[in-house]
Amino acid sequence: MTKRASLPEMMTAIAITEPGGPMVLKPERRPVPVPKAGEILIKVRAAGVNRPDVSQRQGAYPPPPGASDLPGLEVAGEVVGLGDGVERWRENDIVTALAPGGGYAEYCVVPGSNALPVPHGFTFTEAAAIPETFFTVWHNVFERGALKPGETLLVHGGSSGIGTTAIQLAAALGSTVIATAGSAEKCAACAGLGAIRTINYREEDYVAAVKEETGGKGADVILDMVGGDYIGRNYDAAAVDGRIVQIAFLKGARAETDFTKLMVKRLTHTGSTLRPRTVEFKAHIAAQLERKVWPLLAERRVAPVMDMIYPLKEVWRAHERMEEGDHVGKIVLDVA
Repeated sequence: MTKRASLPEMMTAIAITEPGGPMVLKPERRPVPVPKAGEILIKVRAAGVNRPDVSQRQGAYPPPPGASDLPGLEVAGEVVGLGDGVERWRENDIVTALAPGGGYAEYCVVPGSNALPVPHGFTFTEAAAIPETFFTVWHNVFERGALKPGETLLVHGGSSGIGTTAIQLAAALGSTVIATAGSAEKCAACAGLGAIRTINYREEDYVAAVKEETGGKGADVILDMVGGDYIGRNYDAAAVDGRIVQIAFLKGARAETDFTKLMVKRLTHTGSTLRPRTVEFKAHIAAQLERKVWPLLAERRVAPVMDMIYPLKEVWRAHERMEEGDHVGKIVLDVA
């Protein structure tokens, strides 16, 4: 392993002192991690905040075996150490990376194959808002959901980090996007990103709206993070041969549903979680993103929608912001 001689032995990190609310997130002094074979050490300049971080803080989403117990699944910064066998990266390279954990810290180790160069012109805080949402959207919408140009995508939670990313990517790659959100302001944000129809789910039945917008056909792909009673309603809103991709259950993982619609419409209902997947699997997604999405980022045809940026020591405020549900786009921590 090579690393800068100037690196400190200790760093400040944000630990989960016990399961609970945002105030259980406390700064601690921890040893600077050492990269193993295939890993790189990043001096973190910014870290993204995601719903899985909140779940981990609450005690509902433990890190996978071997991962850091610290929260934080995406970072941007400078490479300052290389594990054995790392060939692509060199010290001082500027990268953004998907991390298995440990992002809420001044230094973070990640597999080198799960890192990508920061797109030209992007700030560290913008770059840190990319990995978790873009990896998730690419795999779930375009691989599992097999969304094609000309098809219709229905995005639930369109104003979230995942939602804003899905709207932009689908629209940029030639699909029609319909999005649901919980306020007029959020619907306007979704429309500004490329959704041709926005649905305030507090005021309008999204099933009827989707059918109206598609001339009765329904959505070819539905990206759902809500669950609960949305499961059966998604079956109603889906087109024949539609694909429904489940990535979360904000309204619960149990529902009473008429599964005959699954057969009659030949629906596919699938889902996935990203964090437990192998390094190799995530490397595959990274390679696809670099080839197909990084050019769009470089041209600013797509970009993370930034909501709020908080200093690392005020991470509890970032978690409060996410739990309040008023954010549009990404919440990021400034670590520099």
